[in-house]
Amino acid sequence: MIYAVIDTNVIVSAHITKNPTAATALVWESVLQGKIIPVFNNEIIEEYLEVLNRKKFNIPESLIDMAIGRILKNGVRGERIMSGEIFPDLQDAVFYEVALSKDDAYLVTGNTKHFPQTPIVVTPTDMVEILRRNQLL
Repeated sequence: MIYAVIDTNVIVSAHITKNPTAATALVWESVLQGKIIPVFNNEIIEEYLEVLNRKKFNIPESLIDMAIGRILKNGVRGERIMSGEIFPDLQDAVFYEVALSKDDAYLVTGNTKHFPQTPIVVTPTDMVEILRRNQLL
């Protein structure tokens, strides 16, 4: 299993894509199957709820409830480890800083330019490759 903070944009993309083999869909499916253990804190859960409930995404409430429930049940809580990094959007800092709280955890995001260029920050496509290398996909 792999520990990862999943950025909100990955979850949204996974829910709205029509392509079940899209990297975001494969990452989310790996979360649902327990191959990726989500790392979160209350700030992250609050952002998930706020963004997933936006009307423009049209994600059914039942899917949102299932997603959040699965993260809370199968995930692990992390604490923010202040990184001292400067973020273009301060709201992104929590995702990176919570990823720092768990050894060998990743941050999976579609917006790598918003984060420090470190090995823990990976795209959904990168995560699919990590899953394959670890024979989890």
